[in-house]
Amino acid sequence: MEVTLLGTGGPSGLPRPGCPCAACASALGPWVRAATSLLVDEALLLDLTPGAALAAARAGHSLGGVRQVLLSHPHDGPAVEIPAGLPRPVRVPDGRELTLLSGHRVRALALDSPGTGYAVTGPDGLRLLYLPPGAAPAGTLDGGPYAMVCADVTGRPDALARLRAAGTLGPATEVIAVHLDHGLPPGPETTRRLAAAGARAVPDGTTLEVGAYEEVPDLPRRTLVLGGARSGKSVEAERRLEAFPEVVYVATGGTREGDTEWASRVGAHRERRPGSWRTEETCALPPLLAETGPPLLIDCLSLWLTHAMDEADAWDEAAWAGGGERQLQEKVRELVKAVRETRRTVVAVSNEVGSGIVPATASGRRYRDALGRLNAAFAAECEHVLLVVAGQAVVLRG
Repeated sequence: MEVTLLGTGGPSGLPRPGCPCAACASALGPWVRAATSLLVDEALLLDLTPGAALAAARAGHSLGGVRQVLLSHPHDGPAVEIPAGLPRPVRVPDGRELTLLSGHRVRALALDSPGTGYAVTGPDGLRLLYLPPGAAPAGTLDGGPYAMVCADVTGRPDALARLRAAGTLGPATEVIAVHLDHGLPPGPETTRRLAAAGARAVPDGTTLEVGAYEEVPDLPRRTLVLGGARSGKSVEAERRLEAFPEVVYVATGGTREGDTEWASRVGAHRERRPGSWRTEETCALPPLLAETGPPLLIDCLSLWLTHAMDEADAWDEAAWAGGGERQLQEKVRELVKAVRETRRTVVAVSNEVGSGIVPATASGRRYRDALGRLNAAFAAECEHVLLVVAGQAVVLRG
């Protein structure tokens, strides 16, 4: 089964007409995207969009053999002209299954938002799942993993999490991001964010063979996200795991009874997290890393270090010289060893303080130096290291 992506953009395309935003202004050349439309084996068209016939011709295909046109979501704007000879587009009721003369079977899936998803089984038995923008499946899914999923990865990453939890998105499933809009910058940043979800984007007009699994991105298993205060490092770390179910959020900062400002920070973090994530408030990181289980998001190493230095009585000069420094070094070695040996997917957050103001106190300089060494040792064990500055992620490794 072959799929030609006649368009991969949002309903208004990319750039959006008349939009002055930076993402639209930089969407040039190969980053220009028409509204999403899929042509399956030249027999089935999923979503009829303006210029579909011309887009098919540019890709070396024809709509002349299309036997069924299915719409997945309500279309705003002027009515789309139906090319001559093309069947009238229809929306299929949820749960209904169609069998085409070409041998394709199409089942309409219920969603949690207005629209319809389509599960397509080709004559070769391979399965494709297509979801409209802003939608995720509702209810249960069955039938084993799909060979390919085309979905709104950036707008609804939790849809991938649901598919993974149900087993309908497996390690060999190729995930193609469609409905790409101006909420995500084009170019390398888009590629990097999609790869973190196990997905990729392709230019309009690309033809893909369903079942060609060699294109599935390899996910980094250990990632360190560095950044200064309010740089967006925690948001970046959460973004890297929002397409996965049952993430364990490891909060190392504790609750701090009576501190309303801290409670407000914690509350903001909790509101951003998907409901399927579980929170553990602990600084006992090595045992968690040694266990098998869902991905860990550790936020953050700098608060873990504060706890470890408190235990080592690092703020007292005599205690530090009398064995506190060695105690801290041992804790750091234990943590780094656990990261090296873990088989879990891990995303950790830490503060980058080496470029800041030199602390005025000896204890402040001691903490700064210890954090710098911890970050360097932890990063050495990670496949992917990012530095977040003003909300922009710079790749240092991976």
